[in-house]
Amino acid sequence: MYLDKQPTVTDSGVFSTMPVEFRSSGASEWAAVNKPGQRVDSFIEGPAFDRDGNLYLVDLAFGRIFRVTPEGEWTLVADYDGEPNGLAVHPDGHLIVADYRRGLLVIDPQTGRISSLLGRRNAESFKGLNDLTVAANGDIYFTDQGQTGLHDPTGRVYRLRPKGQLECLMNNLPSPNGLVLDVEERVLFVAMTRDNSVWRAPLTSDGNVSKVGRFCTLFGTSGPDGLAMDEDGRLVVAHASLGQAFVFAPDGQCVERIRSTAGPTCTNVAFGGKNNTELYITESSTGSVLRATLTTPGVPVPRSGWTA
Repeated sequence: MYLDKQPTVTDSGVFSTMPVEFRSSGASEWAAVNKPGQRVDSFIEGPAFDRDGNLYLVDLAFGRIFRVTPEGEWTLVADYDGEPNGLAVHPDGHLIVADYRRGLLVIDPQTGRISSLLGRRNAESFKGLNDLTVAANGDIYFTDQGQTGLHDPTGRVYRLRPKGQLECLMNNLPSPNGLVLDVEERVLFVAMTRDNSVWRAPLTSDGNVSKVGRFCTLFGTSGPDGLAMDEDGRLVVAHASLGQAFVFAPDGQCVERIRSTAGPTCTNVAFGGKNNTELYITESSTGSVLRATLTTPGVPVPRSGWTA
């Protein structure tokens, strides 16, 4: 039904930008490796909303967690020795963080207290966690990206059950990044940044994956990063070098483009705001959170029964 339609183009607006007092002037080991020769004062990622409408963000470059109120006011929640990338808000208010160096963490947003949920697999360190999503039954799906790519397609997707069982669902991935379940939680979508694509992984009745394929292919010097899902089954894809978020219909056709009004590094997306129809985008090169109003609400989160 979309074959004869060109994608709708929507311009975002700047919701809020990191205040000057939170811009770091120090050195970042992450930035030295991933942004060599560039001045980096922050790298925000992992947007997620709590039930009060507060937006939580990570600062990957300097190991910080921020809370942004609906009015756009920033508060530092935690500052620690780590590289937080993905973030999810549990229904009880705790934050679950995928940390590149430290694995899965749990953070109390009121006190900033940090505890480890899963640091290693069978005494072996992860390559470097990237992002996570939580199913309604409490399963946590997360990506172990490290420095993988087309030259080294050994990234992995794991599932952590509420009782602690850890399963590797895929282990041949070129840079697995953002991930999200479809509306019925029968399909897992995973962004493959350095393959410049999003893979579609149907979940079988026994919980494994089968008939994994490329759902869509993009282009650019970077690639797809964070993902979100709306209630009509449309996939929203943040692209880390094209300065846009793309909306794909369930059949894989691009039906809308949301353009950045700040910089080109659109790293992640989350639905929130009025009626859950506002799409928030982290634009990491400027430390800005962008916002655009869409016609279809996002799938409500948090929605899990996991116990912190």
